[in-house]
Amino acid sequence: MNKLLLPLLLIGTIGFAQDNLNNSKFKQLKEEFRSPNVYRNGAGAPGHQYYQQKADYFINVTLNDENQSIQGEETITYTNNSPDALDYLWVQLDQNMRAQDSDTYKIANSKIDDKESVRSLKRLHNDFDGGFKIAEVKDGSNKDLSYTINKTMMRIDLKSPLNPKQKFTFKIKYSYNINDRMEIGGRSGYEYFKEDDNYLYTIAQFYPRMAVYSDIEGWQNKQFLGNGEFATEFGDFQVNITVPSDHVVAATGMLQNASSVLTAAQRKRFKEAYSATSPIEIVTVEEALAAEKEKAKSTKTWSFKADNVRDFAFASSRKFIWDAMGVQFGNRTVLAMSFYPNEGNPLWGKYSTEVVAQTLKTYSKHTFDYPYPVAISVHAADIGMEYPMICFNYGRPEKDGTYSERIKYGMMSVIIHEVGHNYFPMIVNSDERQWTWMDEGLNTFLQFLTEKEWDKDYPSRRGPAYKITDYMGGDKAYIMPIMTNSESLLQFGNNAYGKPAAALNILRETVMGRELFDYAFKTYAQRWMFKHPSPEDFFRTMEDASGVDLDWFWRGWFYTNDHVDISLDNVKWFQLDSKNPTTEKAFQKDQEAKAPVHITKQRNQDLPPARIEQKEELKDFYNTYDKFEVTVLDQKEYDQYVAGLDDDEKELLEANYNYYQLEFSNIGGLVMPLVLRFEYTDGSEEIIRIPAEIWVKNNYRVTKVFPRKKELVSIKLDPFLETADCDMSNNYWPPVAQPTKFELYKRRQRDMENEMQRAKRAEEASNE
Repeated sequence: MNKLLLPLLLIGTIGFAQDNLNNSKFKQLKEEFRSPNVYRNGAGAPGHQYYQQKADYFINVTLNDENQSIQGEETITYTNNSPDALDYLWVQLDQNMRAQDSDTYKIANSKIDDKESVRSLKRLHNDFDGGFKIAEVKDGSNKDLSYTINKTMMRIDLKSPLNPKQKFTFKIKYSYNINDRMEIGGRSGYEYFKEDDNYLYTIAQFYPRMAVYSDIEGWQNKQFLGNGEFATEFGDFQVNITVPSDHVVAATGMLQNASSVLTAAQRKRFKEAYSATSPIEIVTVEEALAAEKEKAKSTKTWSFKADNVRDFAFASSRKFIWDAMGVQFGNRTVLAMSFYPNEGNPLWGKYSTEVVAQTLKTYSKHTFDYPYPVAISVHAADIGMEYPMICFNYGRPEKDGTYSERIKYGMMSVIIHEVGHNYFPMIVNSDERQWTWMDEGLNTFLQFLTEKEWDKDYPSRRGPAYKITDYMGGDKAYIMPIMTNSESLLQFGNNAYGKPAAALNILRETVMGRELFDYAFKTYAQRWMFKHPSPEDFFRTMEDASGVDLDWFWRGWFYTNDHVDISLDNVKWFQLDSKNPTTEKAFQKDQEAKAPVHITKQRNQDLPPARIEQKEELKDFYNTYDKFEVTVLDQKEYDQYVAGLDDDEKELLEANYNYYQLEFSNIGGLVMPLVLRFEYTDGSEEIIRIPAEIWVKNNYRVTKVFPRKKELVSIKLDPFLETADCDMSNNYWPPVAQPTKFELYKRRQRDMENEMQRAKRAEEASNE
């Protein structure tokens, strides 16, 4: 403890130092952002001349179950709502990523390890005949159009410019071979069930579709390589899907011809599902198992209609069980539905549709009421992928019906995540080809909130700040800023999913608070639903709707690869020098008694008596007086000192405050709020929250003094693990050693049983 003289005490300024370091971490994001304009204003909202194109589709598609192929014909009506005359149109041919000459295969790094699976070797051989086979491209009058295919993009050259507010109709006839997802991977494709010789198809990117033309960059015709997903326009779809007559089809939109494809009993169950509070089987387990045994030779056509969607996908199999239940939004009922083979039970029948319903409720609370009529979860092994109103999800139990906790929660998390994508980017339609984080990061954040509304103890993988510290504190050579194009990302999951989700959670819990954050986030979602937002639109809206300057946060978390490592370097303890001789001399005596004894003095205790100890006559006043004795003169001088103080000075002197000067350093580079927990000698605690702006004058070192009547026993920085501090070892005063466990030896175990299987064995053992 150090003593302060009252005249030197400067309340509120002690410990502050200005060292003229670069203050760029709080520099406004003027250079990084596009300037506001008539299309996107400075508040982050659509401008008064905002526009977007429209693409309507009429599609007839046939799924061939004999050779796993797709044949299709589509008519596209494209509306030019831009102020520009267009000389050509760009169409996406996403299946061409699987063409044998695809750049995706050419640029993929590969190597042979000591052990290789058949699946990995097949991918190296690349003998799958994938990609669209374009048979014809014609205009609305059935006249041939000139077109050029550039890998995954096709340019259609117009005979005359498409002027603003004009429409253009054209037709494409095409086919392609469906990929085996289990062998060569893919976002869509088929899974083959050898036991009953059946297929389960999850079909997407199955039709040539319009690229986006926007005010941001004109045509978004960046090639599809795999990581950067999709940028598509909204439109209305009418899709007729011809499949074997014993197949059940799930698709984007509402079924238009239930009387032609469902039995009377199934239609009755479908109607009952609207008012059901628990899932009702529309196609029962028994019906699905019966369909597996005999393959129909005939076909049926399922017709679907979807309005104002940015894409369309479907799933088809004779193995599908189909259940559904209603979810209320005011006077509207949305059907939450699941399609799954019996191999998915008991997990899927118990949880899938219930999880869909919870997802719709939580996401709607934080954004907008789910606007579509259905939300569908389809079970397909080894996949998680999203499309409007429908998604494909993994999570398969063991053949004996048991499942691990990891599989259970993994299945539930992927359903929440993929259903949640209906909001981002299926409705808030960001450009996935450019910015993966705008849909994956925002969606992962809401996934975390949904998981906790399902179960407060849900074992979430991503969302909390402490979940991202290992990544952020890792080797910077393998860490890219969040604001990096999708195809250039390293550590894709951490960068595009985990870090943005943690950032938003920190904004909500620590920087802004729930009330301000929730209002601003909902404002963004509602401003940009059914529109094309950019990153700046999100950043600006969050600030505009909350009144919180967040440029420092966006800069650090999204534009750099800095990490959080704030160190509590030093704590100094001060008290005012009261001048009271009784108090101060007792303090001095106590401090002297506690002072370390020099080694020489310790060892000299064993020596013979010193000379002055041998001869008393050598001692004088300075060898005998008690410097800690309180004399009458001491007391008189103290009384005179007190008499000269004014009332405020006396009050401060009598309060006997402890002044704790805390010194912090920013090691990781990412400025953050300081969250402190003070523990006092009486056992009480205090939480102190200091905004990140404490770093504004010095980005790397700050000092803060805390006057307290009580005496401190310990301080902890970031006590609730809410700032993503990557090194907690320097967050304590006094320092605290952090225990770490290690295993002596762990042998790799194969075919480990899950908890349910072990419990079953234990029960059997107890009955022996």
